[in-house]
Amino acid sequence: MYSAEDIIAQINSPNEADRNLVKKAYDYAAEAHKAHKRYSGEPYMTHVASVGYKLAAMGMEPRTVCAGLLHDTIEDTAITSEDIGSNFGEEVLFLVEGVTKLSSVRYYGSDRHNESLRKLFVATSQDIRVLIIKLADRLHNLETLHHIPTHKQLRIAQETLEIYVPVAHRLGMGKLRKELEDLAFPYVYPKEAKRVTELLTTRFGKANEMLERERKVLQKRLAEVKLTNFHTSFRVKGLYSLYHKLKRKDWDIQAIYDLLAMRVVVTSVEDCYRTLGIVHELWRPLPKRVKDYIAFPKPNGYQSLHTTVTTQNGVILEIQIRTKQMHQESEFGVASHILYKNPKVSDDPKPSMFSNLIPTLFRPFTKREDEKETDIKSIAETPHTQKIPLWISQIGQAYNHDSENPTSDFVEDAQSDFFSSRIFVFTPKGDVVDLPVGATPIDFAYAIHSEVGDHTFGAKVNRKMVQLDTELRNGDILEIDTRKSAKPSPKWLLFARTSLARRRIRSAIENDPENQHKHNQHGHH
Repeated sequence: MYSAEDIIAQINSPNEADRNLVKKAYDYAAEAHKAHKRYSGEPYMTHVASVGYKLAAMGMEPRTVCAGLLHDTIEDTAITSEDIGSNFGEEVLFLVEGVTKLSSVRYYGSDRHNESLRKLFVATSQDIRVLIIKLADRLHNLETLHHIPTHKQLRIAQETLEIYVPVAHRLGMGKLRKELEDLAFPYVYPKEAKRVTELLTTRFGKANEMLERERKVLQKRLAEVKLTNFHTSFRVKGLYSLYHKLKRKDWDIQAIYDLLAMRVVVTSVEDCYRTLGIVHELWRPLPKRVKDYIAFPKPNGYQSLHTTVTTQNGVILEIQIRTKQMHQESEFGVASHILYKNPKVSDDPKPSMFSNLIPTLFRPFTKREDEKETDIKSIAETPHTQKIPLWISQIGQAYNHDSENPTSDFVEDAQSDFFSSRIFVFTPKGDVVDLPVGATPIDFAYAIHSEVGDHTFGAKVNRKMVQLDTELRNGDILEIDTRKSAKPSPKWLLFARTSLARRRIRSAIENDPENQHKHNQHGHH
């Protein structure tokens, strides 16, 4: 079991107050749970300590770590919200209560699942740390799932694949997502998991030894060209993502090129491109397999150079090259942006792509006033305290409890808007707007502000006038031309892709006096 000291050791440069706070929360939780055991017979505290440890290792700040240690106290012990508030302050209480609310969410097939997904977002749209604590809690529960009664195993594993995995992916938390997937996979698809494992073993009995050999070759070459400050690691593809790829490739494992991957982490963007050149001199690249996600990041912010090569020993390897900062972001995603002190890895002087995205992707942690009064500029310039990805706060706003949206729309919207593939487009000033694939200038206009959407008259993409139903592509630069007299037309509903735009268009059409006038005339005939 992790001790308070183990957890504190993972926290990034904690001061005296931080140490004391974590120690106090640890002892408080140990006392509260002292009578409880887990299914495995271990003291309950092993679970809570693991959650605290995982959060600290991800780089979360001390208050989040405390909330992780205390996350089950209100629900499972005699301790009340008042006790937590008076001992640990409002912020820790807010997080613990947020996690407690989420824990009451249970999964029972589709309709209830939708409802639980909805609650998940409404809770997080207030503070993303609640979701990160919940993900760490879920990860430890999966690591110990074999101790749990069989009928519960399937429910927990299924809920993980359907709810938690897509959310971790969308938050850019790659490392956590992979762990969750691979732990849940065998419980949900036991036969398929067995088949994938066997295929992998026959193809690469000793993958790790093979990778170690190739890694030494690369390290030696990089050292020869005086690229000294780098770190390499390797991995075999996760079983669950391999399963999905195999299904697409008719289970032909020979057709999969990223089974084995090696990662090179360097200090600067220049070194990334230099390393790519060296890798291509050393090993033959496969045609059309070079991807530059540094210049064109993936929609969840992921950046890296990817290339697939054949080594002298005939091994096909995917090589990923990135800076330390990109690496931190690809492992921990959004979590790496709510660090209150910078992680020690940012010796990259240039701000990351992520920090440029923050003004548009992340709204500050404030209650939004009525949209009408919000000036777009003020939104973009508000100082960020708690960064919430815009898509989460939109989902939270759209589906707050008072909303009349039935839950079935909710999941459809969630699937179409948030878990579909995303594209990045830019305003003329270089702000980034994140939209689903297939989005049009109308979606872009509403994503900027409802006033802009309602008065859209025309649009330019990359300085050329285009139709409003034009599909946008990754990297497009958009200008929206607005007129006071312009207003939404019912036609727009045919090509608006985001639920946000569709909802705004519908309400504008319904509230348009002209339409009501026509409607009344029809009534008289």
